[in-house]
Amino acid sequence: MTRQTSTIDPPDARTEALAKVVIDAAFRVHSELGPGLLESVYEACLAYELEAAGVPFDRQAGFPVRYRGLSLEAGLRMDLCVGRRVAVEIKVVEKLAPIHRAQLLSYLRLSGLRLGLLLNFNVVHLKDGIKRIVL
Repeated sequence: MTRQTSTIDPPDARTEALAKVVIDAAFRVHSELGPGLLESVYEACLAYELEAAGVPFDRQAGFPVRYRGLSLEAGLRMDLCVGRRVAVEIKVVEKLAPIHRAQLLSYLRLSGLRLGLLLNFNVVHLKDGIKRIVL
């Protein structure tokens, strides 16, 4: 039996650079604040870091659901859309669950973005709370 493997083209260099800026900013925020605060606090601090770095982003970026040829406003919002290239979802949970990954995957599919970062700030070491998803 032959195993089929699918290859996904990696995101372009600009998208990768934006993702690195987000991750570096997340490390700064986590180093200063540690775990245990609300998602909204980490989101505000991450937004501050991105703004200070001159990185364009939208906070609570809404996007429509395309259904049967219609564009429906369904209240979907990603925490941050960085440079119109990277979706960022912030969590403060004991452990990331499959539903968190599914949420970000859905946001990527519906928004047309290819790279998403799932950031769980409720960890001792932030490196253990970062999940990267590429479509």
